[in-house]
Amino acid sequence: MQHEKLIKNSALIKTINSEVIQVHVNSGKFRFVSYSKDSVIHFENEPCTKLEIILSGRVAVERIDESGGLLTIAEFVLDDLLGGNLLFSKNSYYPMTVISKQKTIILEINREILFDLFCKNPTFLRMYLEYVSDHVYILGDKIKHYVNRTIRESLLNFINYEIKKQGSNHIKLNMTKKALAEKIGVQRTSLSRELAKMRQDGLVSYDEKSITLIKH
Repeated sequence: MQHEKLIKNSALIKTINSEVIQVHVNSGKFRFVSYSKDSVIHFENEPCTKLEIILSGRVAVERIDESGGLLTIAEFVLDDLLGGNLLFSKNSYYPMTVISKQKTIILEINREILFDLFCKNPTFLRMYLEYVSDHVYILGDKIKHYVNRTIRESLLNFINYEIKKQGSNHIKLNMTKKALAEKIGVQRTSLSRELAKMRQDGLVSYDEKSITLIKH
């Protein structure tokens, strides 16, 4: 019953007739899967055989770079899709590892059932295509920003983004330094070293809970 309530929060699923949803839930064709924090949902190169809709929690797509740093490519939350851009591809394999960052509940729909829903519900198909198109662009843009970027450039990009978001050059950190290091794809020690250099160069001041960009 708890999972069925979560379905009602999904904009994509709400385009399907409630009776059809109930039939698929009862038959097990709509399958609910729960993951605890830091569980691997998909390994790199694992085949994609189903669409997954996040009903609660948070999921990250991650990779380890050549120097051993953990790079968080993208994060997904409520109503986001996993596998939407891979499922009907000739090369339908996850290119990176997918991990739950907190307790997460996912709705699984296999490819055959999904295709049947497309055929019978054009509104559902349209929303699915819009979502997949938008997120392929966003993901590609994010990867492009990370490629060949120095630690300082990545940090300044993060700081400037948060300045715009928070409306102040004194930004509050809503994550640990370790989490920030993972977000920009470097080791925790490398992040600390670069922050120290930036402070020496008069670019920033910082403490455990905030960073201030010094204007010149």
